[in-house]
Amino acid sequence: MMFSRCLFLLVPAACLLAQNPAPTAPPAAASEKPAVAPDKVVITVGDTKITAAQLDLIIDALPEQYHAQVRGAGRAQFGEQVARILVLAQEGRRRKLDQAPGFKTEVDFQVDQFLATKTFAEMNSHLKPTDADLQKYYEAHKSDYEEVHARHILIHTKPLSPSQKEQSEADALAKVQEIRKKIVDGADFAAVASQESDDAGSKVKGGDLGTFKRGQMVPPFEQAAFTLKIGELSEPVKSQFGYHLIKVESRQSKPFEEVKAELEKRIQPEIAQKALSDLEKQANVKLDPDFFGPPAK
Repeated sequence: MMFSRCLFLLVPAACLLAQNPAPTAPPAAASEKPAVAPDKVVITVGDTKITAAQLDLIIDALPEQYHAQVRGAGRAQFGEQVARILVLAQEGRRRKLDQAPGFKTEVDFQVDQFLATKTFAEMNSHLKPTDADLQKYYEAHKSDYEEVHARHILIHTKPLSPSQKEQSEADALAKVQEIRKKIVDGADFAAVASQESDDAGSKVKGGDLGTFKRGQMVPPFEQAAFTLKIGELSEPVKSQFGYHLIKVESRQSKPFEEVKAELEKRIQPEIAQKALSDLEKQANVKLDPDFFGPPAK
């Protein structure tokens, strides 16, 4: 059979397998792949034969999340699905569906899709960012790895616990301004937080929120906390919880070596996309504007 042209059929087979999962507690023997010679024929459908080595290639073509299942407890079920595909393919040839107008175009494009997926994966495996690339990316996105240790005092507008009552924004703002003046006049921030803050979680720790990075706090709070200088007392900051006073205790950025592995994961898709864009430019791709309309932005 034309082995490469059958590969595109296997994603539907995987979908069928997903709809009919293997038993949750299969016999131990069924979960272990038997040792067989690569050239041993393991599936026969009429004149078509598939060896163990070919079946391994077929499995490799499936999405990775199916590999363990079809090589283990779902092996027999997958074999049945492959055989069913071959039976239907043979019936399709008997009915001369493979000679229908447009069939070759459909098959060729499916093969191109499969080859494109394999090519992009192979490109990705070789496109590794250099230390210079990573260092440049780190410097450009250093703020993403910045951490702040801060305290806050919250005066609520909407109740945060059953014991609290809703109060107007005007009343909450007036109270937080009064508290701010007390701190500016010399009162200890932590001591005032322990007495006045409506945030029960941090109140017992003198308003201490610990260390946090970007994306962990609500936007207005985050913007203020990452803008303040160390030791500086903020103006009242409004959020959906009420009004905050914020004091930054310390600020630091994670060093390059500590985030290097994360940087590699972040930059890899960008490198792959650039390589793909370069290939498209070299290929001189053209789309008929009368047919497709203006290019998508």
